Amino acid sequence: CFGPEASAFTERRLLGRVVRLESDVERRDLYDRRLAYVYLDGRRFNDELLRKGYARFLVIPPNDRHGRTFLTEELDARRQRRGLWAECE
Repeated sequence: CFGPEASAFTERRLLGRVVRLESDVERRDLYDRRLAYVYLDGRRFNDELLRKGYARFLVIPPNDRHGRTFLTEELDARRQRRGLWAECE
């Protein structure tokens, strides 16, 4: 639920833009996917996704540098019923 909306939002915000990736402890997960925080215009885009309800909080240990912030943002989006928190059960 809400995957297509999150994908469309991300495409609108990032397509054709220059982003910066910031690594944490490990650069790849066990499936060889790149793990990174995404920065757009000097701000972490991951936070925007969480605040607006386009993403769920997920920490892949040992990459937990911003975990507390991400959890706080998700909980606020849930309380405010933003994005997926209004649309999905």
